[in-house]
Amino acid sequence: MKHYKFGYARVSTEQQNLYRQLDMLTRYGVDYIFNEKMTGTKRDRPQLNELLDRMMEGDTVVIESLSRLGRSTKDLIELVDLFEQSGVHLVSLKEQIDTSTSAGKLLFTLMSAIAQFERDVIAERTKEGLHAARARGRMGGRPKTDPQKIKQAVKLYHTGQYSVKEIEGLTGVKKATLYRNLQT
Repeated sequence: MKHYKFGYARVSTEQQNLYRQLDMLTRYGVDYIFNEKMTGTKRDRPQLNELLDRMMEGDTVVIESLSRLGRSTKDLIELVDLFEQSGVHLVSLKEQIDTSTSAGKLLFTLMSAIAQFERDVIAERTKEGLHAARARGRMGGRPKTDPQKIKQAVKLYHTGQYSVKEIEGLTGVKKATLYRNLQT
């Protein structure tokens, strides 16, 4: 039975291109490439799901970088666990990790633990910072936009004489705020 090398490439937006990742995967010698243009934070990624359905014991999944595969460290670890349970190896070209080797498994585990630790420390600092700010009477968040400026921006929009960019420049009201107030 032939074992396949499946490549997986992803960019977050339609404006970005996959060329660099596709070139790296092709140079590595993958047999088939699954690629998609969508944010990694989306749970349902059709091409990744198809890859997961097609892989079999002995196959290898090759990625340009760990950041292209998982939505979070937890998601990445779950995927690698799934690969391991399925007898599928993971190769990350950027991080030079190959889970078919003992050193690759160890390195992946260590990197995952450090990344999770870093996220936890950042979350703790953020909570501490918010608590300290609240203790000083600051509530955080973005400052409210002047309602008069919003009304002016909506009126300018409805005249049809100004682009949204021009309205932003004239009133200081951001595009998202303008559109949100057009819907109300």
